[in-house]
Amino acid sequence: MVRSEGTSAAAGLPRQSSDWGNSPMPIQVVNTAQLACSFGAMPATLTVLPVNRPLVSNQPAANIMDYQPQVNIAPFGMCMSPSNPQVIAATAAALGVFTPQPCIAVTLAPWVPGAVTVNIAGQPALDNISTCNCAWAGIISVTMPGQVTTNIP
Repeated sequence: MVRSEGTSAAAGLPRQSSDWGNSPMPIQVVNTAQLACSFGAMPATLTVLPVNRPLVSNQPAANIMDYQPQVNIAPFGMCMSPSNPQVIAATAAALGVFTPQPCIAVTLAPWVPGAVTVNIAGQPALDNISTCNCAWAGIISVTMPGQVTTNIP
């Protein structure tokens, strides 16, 4: 089967960043990486506790288990998710005028997919194409991995 430029081998679908042969490889995420939430008003910083972690670019390397709100994932300013109970209550109190509320991410599961071939502290490494879901329907993504030198195979 010949693979056409810009498509995956499966049914001519757009190529995913994890497909073999796609340019650049995912980048290892480290402490101080910048994150964005699809319903957040501003970026947040990832905090990786330096416990049992190798250093990459002089920062502790992250793994998929670094998803705890207010420990690893800082607030994103104001939350604009219509499914957030605080936003719902504030909007009702304002007689239906949409009213964003302070963001406190509610992440219930680790980052996915992670780099399953590279383990850090016994868990898959966190790469810059992984995402984490908030219970209030937000999708958290890595906008800047904190370093630019270590690619993950």
